[in-house]
Amino acid sequence: MITAIWIALGLLTLWFGFVLFRDFYRHRDQLESGSSWLKTSVIGFIVNFFDVLGIGAFAPQTALLKFTRQTEDKVMPGTLNVANTLPVLLQAFLFIGIVEVESTTLLAMILAAMAGAVLGAGIISRWTERKIRLTMGLALMVTAGFMLAGQLNWITGGGVATGLSTGKLAVAMTGNFILGALMTAGIGLYAPCMALVYALGMSPLVAFPIMMGSCAFLMPPASARFIKAGAYNRKAAMGMAIPAIGAVLLAALVVKSLPLDALRWVVMAVILYTAVVMLRAAWKGSSY
Repeated sequence: MITAIWIALGLLTLWFGFVLFRDFYRHRDQLESGSSWLKTSVIGFIVNFFDVLGIGAFAPQTALLKFTRQTEDKVMPGTLNVANTLPVLLQAFLFIGIVEVESTTLLAMILAAMAGAVLGAGIISRWTERKIRLTMGLALMVTAGFMLAGQLNWITGGGVATGLSTGKLAVAMTGNFILGALMTAGIGLYAPCMALVYALGMSPLVAFPIMMGSCAFLMPPASARFIKAGAYNRKAAMGMAIPAIGAVLLAALVVKSLPLDALRWVVMAVILYTAVVMLRAAWKGSSY
């Protein structure tokens, strides 16, 4: 079954790459003037480097994009999803098979997240700018909460299991379905998925192929819907996606040698600040 998942990942990569580059080529003369190739490339590289470590991409990426004013709030969810799809597919290739996980559990959670993302993308892409800001602000708060809970050891659970029984698997699938839908609103799946795995008594290592595999399968169809609706910043997304691939390869080589605790505290501070900015903008009806 793992081989089948790898084949499916390869087909998804080819299909999504075609959809993305075709749309970019068709609109190559209509790219967003307010976005910088240099700034978005640096953001894409840095964020995806640390994304491989489990920190998550969406929240810090949102913070950096807003701080450098690279895209509008209304197209932020689509931009995040489209920009991170190719690097996440690469992450899944690297981690599925390296870490032992029961194949039925892996496949079931992947399919649940994918179904949630397809449903969520169709709704989120039609939301107003104010609703996007509110959702993003609350999503960032939730993400910071999960990270804080992990840092302070408030999340208990974890174990050595590499798979789940029928009852726990149903809970896991329900949770991943919800997380897949929320991901299209800009909330990263990694932190809450890791918490879900811990709470169900699975090995912490198992979280990596599950969360990366879930994102790898849910993001291409969800991102394709954003692309079809034109609900993303083409220049910013492409600017972040290409260097991100190199960042993933580099991070995979040094993933075990970096001190992460201090970095996670810094990221949490940035996430909370950005959440406040988003919610304040939504409340006052201003851009920032």
